[in-house]
Amino acid sequence: MKFKVDQSHVYSVLKFLAWILLAIVLAFVIGALIGYGMSGKGSPFAVFSPQTWQHVLDFLR
Repeated sequence: MKFKVDQSHVYSVLKFLAWILLAIVLAFVIGALIGYGMSGKGSPFAVFSPQTWQHVLDFLR
């Protein structure tokens, strides 16, 4: 049994998935900024520092 795939439907599904992925990444970044800014009591932008992530990885080991 073969299905006919409409290219516009495939495009709309991929566009929807791209928007969902973008929303997830944006929510992660905003959540990290807010969470680190409140709990870290420092600059919220320090969450993007490689030293911060190295400290987190060392803590988890």
